[in-house]
Amino acid sequence: MRAHRHPWACLLVTCTAVTLAGPGCRDRRPVPPGVTINGKAWFVELATTPDRQLVGLAGRDHLADNEGMLFIFPRAEVLNFCMRGCVISLDIAFIGDDMRVVRTHTMLEEPDRIGRVLYNSDVPARYALEVPAGSLARAGIKVGDPVTFSRDIPAGR
Repeated sequence: MRAHRHPWACLLVTCTAVTLAGPGCRDRRPVPPGVTINGKAWFVELATTPDRQLVGLAGRDHLADNEGMLFIFPRAEVLNFCMRGCVISLDIAFIGDDMRVVRTHTMLEEPDRIGRVLYNSDVPARYALEVPAGSLARAGIKVGDPVTFSRDIPAGR
């Protein structure tokens, strides 16, 4: 016995499927990796290689309030950063293997851009987050605050 199908049933199923799947399929843009501290989120570029870490944010003349760079190191150690080649001031949050802020600094650009002043983590850190100067203070970030990474960033632990 053959089942009787109403001609509109097929059209209804097709339209519903297109409506539900359509916009979601077309608007799939990659979401940049993110770091969140105290409810403040930054979209970050990742610096995972020595070459990328050496360049960092040097030469950038603008960084939006919700943008930054996350430096990821193979293991926790005392980290030293400078402002070599940087033309804008930056905040830096050093993050330990336990995913907590271990030290922060505001790093000022140097007129000669040589990078004479060193900013260090004082204690072992595995990550360093650079964001626009003043961002960490505006977000009330302090040593000991927990840090969350988006799923596409490898976390310590």
